[in-house]
Amino acid sequence: MKICDLTQFYSPVSGGVKRYLQEKAAYMRDRRPDDRHVLVVPGQESRRIEEGNATVYTVASPLISRRSRYRALLNLSAVEEILEREKPAVIESGDPYQMAWKALASGRGLRIPVVAFYHSHFPEAYLRSTMRYFGALATEMAMDIAKNYVHALYSRFARTFVPSEALAAVLRGWNVDNVVTMELGVNTAVFHPGPDDAADTRLRLDLPADRTLLLYVGRLAREKNTQTLFAAFETLAVRAPGRFHLLVVGDGTQRDLLKSLRRRVDGVSWRPYCSDSEELSRIYRAADLFVHPGLLETFGLVSIESQACGTPVVGIRGSYMDRIIFSDQAFWAAEDTPDALADAILSVASQDPRAAGAAAARCAADRYSWNSVFEKLFRVYEEVATV
Repeated sequence: MKICDLTQFYSPVSGGVKRYLQEKAAYMRDRRPDDRHVLVVPGQESRRIEEGNATVYTVASPLISRRSRYRALLNLSAVEEILEREKPAVIESGDPYQMAWKALASGRGLRIPVVAFYHSHFPEAYLRSTMRYFGALATEMAMDIAKNYVHALYSRFARTFVPSEALAAVLRGWNVDNVVTMELGVNTAVFHPGPDDAADTRLRLDLPADRTLLLYVGRLAREKNTQTLFAAFETLAVRAPGRFHLLVVGDGTQRDLLKSLRRRVDGVSWRPYCSDSEELSRIYRAADLFVHPGLLETFGLVSIESQACGTPVVGIRGSYMDRIIFSDQAFWAAEDTPDALADAILSVASQDPRAAGAAAARCAADRYSWNSVFEKLFRVYEEVATV
């Protein structure tokens, strides 16, 4: 079986969607070597790269963000030519923009079933955050437009994969009736509690050994709520001077906010990106707490990875991410404010993070694995391919 993934949520420094696609390619390489994986994504130039049973096409596309390095794939005729050449058994669309509509049109013309993965709940992530300044009525009007768009687009796919049951229920409430819950996983061969290398990693990365190390991994963006994280750490620096150090791994539109924080506050380190999964696992293990301020996550892959490495998570209650937290959330922030998040960090850090992390690692390994995710996914691929 040949599977073709199309997405614009892909850049040299992107996160969860890229990880999902990389893990799918690895699963097919190791578990389904007779199948083929084709990936079509935007890039600086048009290229075709083959490695084993995987082929990656990049289509020359203009930058839409220099910091996140995302690009808009506008050359849809190139996508059409690739699909005609490859003739996959199933096409999977990974974003809700022009590529999704092109996938549907090409699939219809080539008689290839098309499925979608609803990676980002974009009405919440973008419309509410931008329209809230215009009042409740404008926000509701924008949400109505978004709901209609989601229904019009995702109802056309053979299946729509959604990474949580709660979000699947939202889409069903919007009359998208082809939804399949497909939670993501974690590579426990890479992300695990041992060895005990935290001290060596801190020394190598010039991180203090005598402070509680807080870690954030992900994009620096309003929809990730990193502005609240930065403000919370500034509050901690005043309330508990010298106790905490923050390591941020990621880049994005709020880079300037992070730079400003580093000028004002002692104890902040920054790495724009980490592409090496083994190194990332060492960074997770070096931290005492992983701070995830997000409210709009559809899954929270970095939170699973952190817990799999034995580092517990603290954040703000009430998101789709709550169900994948394996330690007590009683001390988590109940509201989205810097003071509430700072209080939560202080409370969780005062418990026993090491014991909480060990318990979370066992749960992550027992309940989530990429192999089980992709076994379920391929059953659906085979189902739609035979219709």
